[in-house]
Amino acid sequence: MTSDTKDAIKDTQYFKRSDGVSLAYHYTPASGSNTPCVVFLSGFKSDMTGSKAVALEQCCLLQGRAFLRFDYQGHGVSSGEFEDGCIGTWAADAFSMLDHITQAHGEKSYILVGSSMGGWIMLLTALQRKNQITAMIGIAAAPDFTERLMLGQLSTEQLAEMDKNGRVVLPSDYDGEPFVITKKLIEDGCNQLLLNDIIDLDIPVRLIHGMQDMDVPWMTAIDIQNRLSSTDVEIQFVKNAGHRLSEPNDLERLFRTLDELINYAR
Repeated sequence: MTSDTKDAIKDTQYFKRSDGVSLAYHYTPASGSNTPCVVFLSGFKSDMTGSKAVALEQCCLLQGRAFLRFDYQGHGVSSGEFEDGCIGTWAADAFSMLDHITQAHGEKSYILVGSSMGGWIMLLTALQRKNQITAMIGIAAAPDFTERLMLGQLSTEQLAEMDKNGRVVLPSDYDGEPFVITKKLIEDGCNQLLLNDIIDLDIPVRLIHGMQDMDVPWMTAIDIQNRLSSTDVEIQFVKNAGHRLSEPNDLERLFRTLDELINYAR
């Protein structure tokens, strides 16, 4: 990465909404490519400093493409508490960030890249901003995970605790820090479910999923494909990959997939 590229991505920007929420983000305008702005949507308890988000930003900068990454409320350096958020909250953050970038910087169209929970946010955003979203890439996309994955992992005792206290604390397999599942998160997730009906989106969609994913079953990609109304949906299964898909070969696959989508759309 050149010093110019480092300078372009070093400063965090903030968008303070009328409701008082302050969302942290990094936006870089296009420098030589008239293509849609690429937006990275991070996963549950992840943030915009993750390896995939930063690597994709660097790739877009080198290609002269506009790029946006940001932190949802309660994530990273945005305002708010994580436990106060839910899928609807974080999807609304994505809607407002796109509106802000459109109004402040003149971006008119976007390609969404959603990782894990970000894949759910990606689909919800595309449904709300159909006239702006030209294509999507899901990386271990996990729509409906609150119902399909979280609820099934909770014991009777944990469900009772959540019902009584509004929250339950669980261990994390990643950073060693326990994380909280709130009753609000589960109940709101039920209102955001997508895989029980047709997902009315008719744009190109690419889904990348590791077949050794222990967090989000690879069959989820097939479920998404079957529910999308678009006929232009492709799945890339990676035989020995897990959930993160952040190794160098995984990143190269992501870059290649983005290039193919952009070239295809021209």
